Amino acid sequence: MFKNHLKIAWRNLWKKKDYGLLNIFGLSIGITCACIILLWVEDELNYDTYISKQDQIYYLPTNQKYDGEWRTFFEATPGPLAENLKNEVPGIVRAARTKSDNLLFQVGDHSFTKNGRYVDPDFLEMFDFHFLEGGKAVDFHSTDIILISESLAKNLFGESQAAHNKTVRINNQSTYTIAGIYKDLPKNVTYTYDWVAPFEIFAQGKAWIEEYGSNFADTFVELSPQANFDEVNRKVKELLPAKTEDDEIYAFLHPLKDWHLRSTFDGGINVGGQIVYVKLFSLIALVILLVACINFMNLATARSEKRAGEVGVRKVLGSSRQGLLSQFMTEALLASFFASFLGILLIKLVLPYFNTIIGKSLSISFFDPKHWMVFLAIGLICGIVAGLYPAVYLSSFKPVSVLKGTNKTSGGAKAIRKGLVAAQFVVSIIFIISTLIVYQQVQHVKSRNLGYDKDNVVRIPVNGDIIKNLNPIEEDMLATGNIQNIGVSNSTVLSGGNNTSGLSWQGGVDTEGVLVSIRQISTNFFNTMGMQLVEGRGFSDNPAQDSTNIIVTESFAKLMGPGSAIGKTVENDYPVIGVVKDYLYDDMYGSSDPVIFFNDPSEARYLYIKTKNGVSTERALSSVEGVLKIHNPAFPFEYEFVDDAYEAKFNKERLIGNLSKVFALIAIAISCLGLFGLSAFTTDQRRKEIGVRKVLGSSISGIVGLLSKDFLKLVILAFILAVPIAWYLMQNWLEGFAYRISINIWVFIIAGFTAVTIALLTISFQAFNAATSNPVKSLRTE
Repeated sequence: MFKNHLKIAWRNLWKKKDYGLLNIFGLSIGITCACIILLWVEDELNYDTYISKQDQIYYLPTNQKYDGEWRTFFEATPGPLAENLKNEVPGIVRAARTKSDNLLFQVGDHSFTKNGRYVDPDFLEMFDFHFLEGGKAVDFHSTDIILISESLAKNLFGESQAAHNKTVRINNQSTYTIAGIYKDLPKNVTYTYDWVAPFEIFAQGKAWIEEYGSNFADTFVELSPQANFDEVNRKVKELLPAKTEDDEIYAFLHPLKDWHLRSTFDGGINVGGQIVYVKLFSLIALVILLVACINFMNLATARSEKRAGEVGVRKVLGSSRQGLLSQFMTEALLASFFASFLGILLIKLVLPYFNTIIGKSLSISFFDPKHWMVFLAIGLICGIVAGLYPAVYLSSFKPVSVLKGTNKTSGGAKAIRKGLVAAQFVVSIIFIISTLIVYQQVQHVKSRNLGYDKDNVVRIPVNGDIIKNLNPIEEDMLATGNIQNIGVSNSTVLSGGNNTSGLSWQGGVDTEGVLVSIRQISTNFFNTMGMQLVEGRGFSDNPAQDSTNIIVTESFAKLMGPGSAIGKTVENDYPVIGVVKDYLYDDMYGSSDPVIFFNDPSEARYLYIKTKNGVSTERALSSVEGVLKIHNPAFPFEYEFVDDAYEAKFNKERLIGNLSKVFALIAIAISCLGLFGLSAFTTDQRRKEIGVRKVLGSSISGIVGLLSKDFLKLVILAFILAVPIAWYLMQNWLEGFAYRISINIWVFIIAGFTAVTIALLTISFQAFNAATSNPVKSLRTE
């Protein structure tokens, strides 16, 4: 029986190739989109799964209270905490401090700057290191060894040479022995490292590391399998207040499975994170599939009159309703599996472009049973969802009415088809509105007054002899005629950097709880970044002259009470000599903490270079590289443009915006395919009516309008339904941003106009063909 159903299904698809191709192609687009989204979801859910002790390893953020508000900080635990946790909290079997850093690796003519971590020995036991060479029983209390990744070993020594026990020069200062080479980490990991070195290397000569007041490290702990999480977490929270005698700071356990998906905190409480987008895109995948299935249902039920005769004859010849249901479901499933196969080909075709949009390297594996199971499941579900209603509807025809020619499509069926068309366009219009609002929000924030000029500014990491030779570097760069200014800072202009609290200042009231960022800069930093001095003076060219003088931002000056801040002191030792206009850093959507600037370039980590307007990028970079090769020859020339770093701050919003565009285009394409097929069928049904109207003198525009108006009514209805849904969804999304736009009515007008225009173009193609056809041909068969 099944074989017979399959033959008939194949014949029907082959006989009506245009209808079959339209249905299969529309369904395949939906399946392709859904599968690509699911690949992204799979990658997100698989973050950090390479770690075998997933249920036992925890990261320790800290919650700290400032101005009565709890804030959550990462990489902000004190040095002694790890050891105290291991010794004093039952249930914690391992603990490790880590500190990330960039190191220059040099072997012969090869040199690379790579990011990695200084770690305590327990780190090697907690995280999975798959060693290809060495690595076993390494004494990780030594200060002259290092472990490196497989890719770094190949970069340094080539493919053919073993790197184990060879030496490598670090930062042109020290020589370390490579004690092991471990397999590269997967790409979907939260904490990455191309090298791992003993924490004692970082700790050398830094007495402050053992102080509880210095928060600088990432701390990880491993719980025993029998440990009670709530009990251990309670004791972890109690430890910092007990050690510091400060009840406005505590650490807590953050589970490994939440590191990537749930690392957003507000008021010290976990409010989600990436998991929100995982759920959102999973829902979008389902919606896109549903829109594609709607096409199938619409076109199948629209063709009901074409197949009514077949149903009537088969029922007269003894076919049961169950048999007809099986036949029509077989046709739907066959079309769905064809669409799934075509979807696989489309995925291979479009996946590289999708990877470019999302910045990942997703791939589909033909040897992964899980991927095949997903394809088969999607094909089966789509076939059932898309085919069930048409199968029930077609098999319900009464043979007597059909064979007498009195069977007519019911009003209920027509209403359902219209409702499905409207539903498709509701989804499309919501995507159009979302795309416009996301774009507006990102542009709104990007056009915000930053308080500095990010254009034509190059940022270079400070290393080697840059600080020692800062004056000749500055002189030589300015002498090239391509550079306007240079300055240095201990942190990037876009980041939170170092901060402190508990300061007191003249004119201040209740200052203990205020979080203040600290910047150590050179004299020309303000000029380089285009920051505006609104009161007082800047630092002098002689750092010693201003060794205790400070410059503050406007927000700090306001904390010093009424009147001018000039001459007032902080901590009784640091007089204010200038006030600089507030600038935006760290949180691009909020307001930034007050800042104190010190004239101390010795602690600088970043060199900022402002190039002259009109000078080409290549020429400016060539000048900078030439000067640095003279004064800092041991280090490679590495740089980043500040405006690129600024753009990277909006990666998540840009991803949402780009995906919204893609989803909008796909939803519109699927909807238009369905509308195209449905309008073609409707036009064909009214072929004789159109012929009569043309003979009686109807104009082409009149006939096009007649055929188009019913569908346009559906699109307008879809617009009316979509507007409140889109407004609610996007208003909720915008509430997550402190600095946001208001939703304007013109967004909805543009979305509605776009949807109506696209629908009109789709319908008019069929309507115009019908209106310009020869009426004799349609009336000859009457």
